[in-house]
Amino acid sequence: MTTDSTTQRREVPRADGPGRAPNSTEFEYSDGDFERVRRIIYEEAGIKLGDSKRTMAYSRLVRRVRALGMHRFSDYLDLVEKHGESERKAFVNALTTNLTAFFREPHHFPILESYLAPRHARRPAVIWCAGCSTGEEAYSIAMTLSAASIAGGAHILATDVDTNVLETAERGVYALERIENLPHGYKERFFLEGIGRKAGQVMVRPEIKSLVTFRQVNLLESSWPLRAPLDAIFCRNVMIYFDKPTQYAVLDRFAELLEPGGLLFAGHSENFTQGRIPFRSRGRTVYERQLGRGSSPYAAGRG
Repeated sequence: MTTDSTTQRREVPRADGPGRAPNSTEFEYSDGDFERVRRIIYEEAGIKLGDSKRTMAYSRLVRRVRALGMHRFSDYLDLVEKHGESERKAFVNALTTNLTAFFREPHHFPILESYLAPRHARRPAVIWCAGCSTGEEAYSIAMTLSAASIAGGAHILATDVDTNVLETAERGVYALERIENLPHGYKERFFLEGIGRKAGQVMVRPEIKSLVTFRQVNLLESSWPLRAPLDAIFCRNVMIYFDKPTQYAVLDRFAELLEPGGLLFAGHSENFTQGRIPFRSRGRTVYERQLGRGSSPYAAGRG
């Protein structure tokens, strides 16, 4: 799960007042309903919705209410709470947002390359891209490794809580304009351009796709499908929606997975320099795992 959206979503107008549904909506949407939404998404994904997200939550979930043929918003929340995993998954997918781009925050990738290059002879790189959204970040990592000739045997696990974006990521097909700002030569080297009915689209070349495995992972789960040591973790613009206790808990678990000196790449809106954390800042939203930590108790196979 990343935290912005490539898919434009239209929000309904503001609420008239406390306990009232937003203007021009067909379902009653009370303050109590919003509190239930906040509680469920926090329990399921660790996301804290502020008061300002009341209308946004309605506009995204109302599509599910309509699709299921329900007549009351509260009935939909009953379904989410009482009747199984599948609708909770749809609920989380609706409320998570996924803006991403190839080589977003481009200063991170030379840092990754310079960190991995002297280690390549020792063993292949292992990287976790958490909150991978529609795949651009994970493929950017793979292209960086390939361009630097350090991709041999490398493995990138790319995860997100949203199953819909993972389907897009696994296909590896994007609109041509999505790769307009790639580094020089990357378009020809790492993408196949569509022709005929596929004109205007590009597909990530198989040799780059082969470096990446996509899987659904919720950062609040008690175990993650990774085995220490990892060289680097990308988790950018994901934890800004977590409260501080959840952030610190996730950071501790990240540290247990990273090798000593391993790198955590955070988002431009995230700052983890406050409080006691097992990382030290290397500047520009890059953090280095401090020495003296053991192996992860959360290893469950590399997947």
